[in-house]
Amino acid sequence: QVQLVESGGGLVQAGGSLRLSCAASGRTFSSYVMAWFRQAPGKEREFVGGINRSGGSTLYADPVKGRFTISRDNAKNLVYLQMNSLKPEDTAVYYCATRPGTIVVGNRDGYNNWGQGTQVTVSS
Repeated sequence: QVQLVESGGGLVQAGGSLRLSCAASGRTFSSYVMAWFRQAPGKEREFVGGINRSGGSTLYADPVKGRFTISRDNAKNLVYLQMNSLKPEDTAVYYCATRPGTIVVGNRDGYNNWGQGTQVTVSS
């Protein structure tokens, strides 16, 4: 099982950009679907975007389509979330997660390994 460590969060003004990174340990990184989730205070953790094992297929939640981009570098065991045109409603703790298999699923089903999260705060 890989260990996941997120970084890159912070405070940004509305309309700004951030890039989150998720570093994974272990030699099986490329065997997993990777995804980003977020959880705002008082809300359930929600799917943001996911990427298949090769990086050739992605899936996004409707609220972030066209603004966020997920990518991965299997040689470096890294997955990224580029966030542009940020809005105050994007404020949350962002988590990366792994899912065995080949299918990118747009909910928590099957994602069984999580990082500790990184805080993103967007001011208006």
